[in-house]
Amino acid sequence: MKNIDRRQWLKSIGIASTAAMLNPTTAFALDIPTIRKNDDLVRLTSNENPYGPSKRVRAAITDAFNVTCRYPSINLRPLVEAIATKEDVSKNHIVITGGATEGLKAAGITYGSNGNEIIAADPTFQAMLRYAENFDGYIHRVASNDKLEHDLDAMSDRVTSKTGIIFICNPNNPTGTLLEKNELRDFCNTHEKKAVIFSDAAYYDYITDPDYPSMTELVKEGKNIIVSKTFSKVYGLAGIRIGYLIARPDIAVRLKDNIMAMTNVLAIAAATEALKDDEFYKFSITKNAKAKDIIYETLNSLKLPYIKSPTNFVFFNSGRHIKELSSQMRNEGIAIGRPFPPLYDWCRISTGTTEEVEAFCSALKIVYS
Repeated sequence: MKNIDRRQWLKSIGIASTAAMLNPTTAFALDIPTIRKNDDLVRLTSNENPYGPSKRVRAAITDAFNVTCRYPSINLRPLVEAIATKEDVSKNHIVITGGATEGLKAAGITYGSNGNEIIAADPTFQAMLRYAENFDGYIHRVASNDKLEHDLDAMSDRVTSKTGIIFICNPNNPTGTLLEKNELRDFCNTHEKKAVIFSDAAYYDYITDPDYPSMTELVKEGKNIIVSKTFSKVYGLAGIRIGYLIARPDIAVRLKDNIMAMTNVLAIAAATEALKDDEFYKFSITKNAKAKDIIYETLNSLKLPYIKSPTNFVFFNSGRHIKELSSQMRNEGIAIGRPFPPLYDWCRISTGTTEEVEAFCSALKIVYS
């Protein structure tokens, strides 16, 4: 699905009316349980899409077993070309990774190690930051503002000649906050000559504003920007590990030197087919929106504050320590998000299937009764 197609879809129907155009109960026969349990727990912990992979992608994975005796490189080109077309860049801009996490780590070691510094919000996704610390990188963790948003002014104040990367996860994980439409673009234009700016766009697909800018546009302008994307979320391929980076070709070459695991034949086949499956893409976004509405309704009834989220999770103020709440919810058969210091009285809940989310809401009402 090209970006322009997604924008046209959102503009033509609006996310609120998506469910009326797609019937989620009949659009797919996915052959998955309505409630998925591990160790007798409903797990709403890791921001996964419980509806994937689609039937089309499952068939592609099965067919790909015929070439698992071959190294992935011979099958990689069609995927790179498909992603390049989707993002409207050349294939030399694309770096395939073993999930977005490998891309984060590759960038961290390339630009944020050996005494270089990384600036990031706190809290945010930690994969790049912790990896760079293992290689003598120094992390400036800049506290979020009182709305739990990136404090871009405070982050700007930390930029020095030692800054290698400025890491921005937008929408942010775990808070679910989204920068104002033009703030990130302006920030990138201001600082990209001083340091590489890494835009983690893992949740970009869930943004419902059709005109919300992608930082890929700045990559196309030749800026020192790296954008990461993943097949783990809206495409439902978290367990198969495949993602990609978009960067200026000379930056892409440097990043490729630090890609270690890369990906595999089955993941390449899955991702290639997933890009063609527009129906499942729309279905996933529709079901995610419905799940969030159910969660919001319950949080409102319990008077628990939350951040309205352009992602597949909701971050809410639990009013009690997350370890206490986790234990209480586990007793009700629900596993919730881990602690995100320093916000110990906040909880991140992932959207599961409709039935899983309803089970969570029922359990939460018991815990707060």
